[in-house]
Formats: sequence, structure tokens, C-alpha cells
Amino acid sequence: MQNRREFLKYSSLFGAAAASFSPWAASAIAADGDVVGTTNGGDTYTVSLGSLRADVTPARKIVIPDVDGFKVLKGDFHMHTLFSDGYVMPKDRVAEAVDNGLDVIAITDHIEYRPHFSKIGKWKLTDKQASDYNLWYDDAKPEAEKRELLLVRGTEITKQTMPPGHFNALFASDNNPIAAAVDDWKTMLQVAVDNGAFLLWNHPGWEAPKSGGIEPGAPLRFTDAHEEIYKKGLMHGIEVFNGTQYYPVVPNWCHERNLAMFANSDIHVSEEKQYGLRNTLRPITLVLAKERTVDSVKEAFFAKRTIAWAADLIWGSEELLAKLFKASVTMKSITPGTLEFTNTSSLPVAITVGGSVVSLKQNVKRQVYRAAETSTLTVTNWMTGMDKPLVCKIV
Repeated sequence: MQNRREFLKYSSLFGAAAASFSPWAASAIAADGDVVGTTNGGDTYTVSLGSLRADVTPARKIVIPDVDGFKVLKGDFHMHTLFSDGYVMPKDRVAEAVDNGLDVIAITDHIEYRPHFSKIGKWKLTDKQASDYNLWYDDAKPEAEKRELLLVRGTEITKQTMPPGHFNALFASDNNPIAAAVDDWKTMLQVAVDNGAFLLWNHPGWEAPKSGGIEPGAPLRFTDAHEEIYKKGLMHGIEVFNGTQYYPVVPNWCHERNLAMFANSDIHVSEEKQYGLRNTLRPITLVLAKERTVDSVKEAFFAKRTIAWAADLIWGSEELLAKLFKASVTMKSITPGTLEFTNTSSLPVAITVGGSVVSLKQNVKRQVYRAAETSTLTVTNWMTGMDKPLVCKIV
């Protein structure tokens, strides 16, 4: 893989400096940021997403058309509060999500690590409260209903070794049986699934060997233990992007094993402190749901209809990304040698036709020369695998 900075030669894309991981594939880094480091020999990249603010509007509005009959919901499924090691209350996460234009979130406070609100934490709970691992969900639910935000019950299984690392259990009917099996992580995963949970492998490239991450400089690998977890039906998705880190190899893993892809914040501090207000580069998971309900989100997760979006990069299966592109971008022939494109969505889109990169900003028509023999275009910042951008037919 080439030096990461060599790719900053590409033109500006949506207020960000476009970059690439191959001659075809482009990613984007915040205008006031950069790739600030790599680990694992290039397996993991840490990105500065800047601190963008848009105080002129009351809330961010993200426009994405329906895709193949599905509603595209915007979500974040990895968040923390004072009920574990976060620094805001669950109701604050709801308010932040609405402000960011999200439709659905999961608060996933840790089972094993609760330094703030717990029986032994900084602020003591009663024995009954301390043994209830649904508290963060229950606290956020009234505010979520008031603001019409979908709320998924969640928790994080937080082991100190890799493997297994950390897993989010989403949609379980009750988090308490999972917590009751805390001494055996294999049992925890099985109990979570038995309670209806979707299990998400979090931040596989995180370097934190004493906290459930990998050793510094260690290669990013789908270990034998994770292969066993997957084959037992105890893994349903993986984070491609977490916080400010992304893992280019993960889409390959997901494709090979039919796992869902996610981009989540894993946020602990306030949204303003981590990303700035309404940062358009913050991670979001797109969910292609039949309806705007929690049950439909769950069905979409298990059907693997998710797309990861962060830092002006989008990751997903070739099938889903092709359908999303077709729904979002109109294409018509103006003359035999000229094509006109219009991106009707809020999604970042950069295409190459005939060798040049063209950014398609929302609702701005762009005309592109097309040689007679050119039959395909490449969406350089939409990735279907490692170093594999989406290729679409010109129609």
C-alpha cells in the first residue's frame, strides 16, 4: 500500500480533502484534519474528522431517497453515558441524535465497566438499580418517544482480552440475563442471542491490549476464536468505522461471511466535544428498513441491509451500494458525448468517467464528457471491499 499522504493530491470533495487507497478508490478527510496515524502496517487508519459547526440551522437534515422500496434510516449503534464510562446522560444522547438528523440509536453502556453510576461507582446506586442493566434504555425511552427517535435496547460485552474483544448486543429483550453470565464470555454471547440479540464485533483494530484490543503494531486478523464465534451464529456484523478509526479490510470479512457493516461513534464525551456540532463527517450507519420502526430496523440488521458512512466514505455490499447510487443519482445523456449527473441526496458522491474525478454535490447538475467506448463509471468513495470501489454501468 502506498504512503497515505501521497493520495492527498485529489481535488476538494464536499469541503474535505479527497484521498485514495488505490488508483480508483477515494476517501475523504476533514479540511482541517488528516490521517494522523496508521497502525497494524496499514490495517487501521485514524482519521481527524475536524470540528465542523453549523449553528445556523436547528438540526441537521439528511436527505436520502427510498431504495428499492426500503426507507433509509440514519443511525448510531454504539454510544455510552454516565451509566458506564460516558460523560452525558442518556437523554442527552437522544437530543444529540435528533440534532444530527438521526432516526435511530442504541445506547450500549458496558456491563463490566461502570465507574460512574453503579453499586461501586462514583455515584452509588441501590443494589436493585445496580443490578439492572436496562437503566440507560429506560432513562432514554421517554425522551426518545417525545422526540420521535427510535431507540434500540443495547449493551456492550466488554472483555479485557483479544479475542474476543468487545461486542455490542442489540435488540435483546432484556440485558440482565446477559450480565448474569458475566464470568464466561461465550455464555454471554449465547445468552444474548437466546434473548433475540444482534451481535456486533466492535472496533477490531483498536490497539488496547489491556482493555480488549490488539497489541500495538499487531496485524488486524479475523482470529480462530472469532471464526468459531461466527460459525456458532454469535456474530452478525462488524464495525468498519469506529469513532475516528476505520479498517479497510473489514468489508472483505463482511462480504466473505455475509455480515452487516457498521460505522458508529462509540461516543463517550459530548457530541460537541468529540465531533463538533452537526459534523457532516461523523459516522452514521444507514439502515434499509421496511418501515420506520424498531422491529423493522432489527429485521434489516439480520437481513444485512446496512451501509456504513463516515468521513465522506461509504462502505457496503456491491448490491446495496448499486441500488443506493441508482436511487440517489440521476444520469442522462445530453449529447452523444456528454452525460449529466444530479445527486438528489445528502450523500457524498465522487465519480470518475474517462479518468477525471467529479464530485456530485446535492442538487447540483454536473456535465461530464464521455468517450464513445466508455460504458462504466466508478464511484471512487463508495467501497465494496478493500481497494474496491463501486463500478456502475452507464445507461
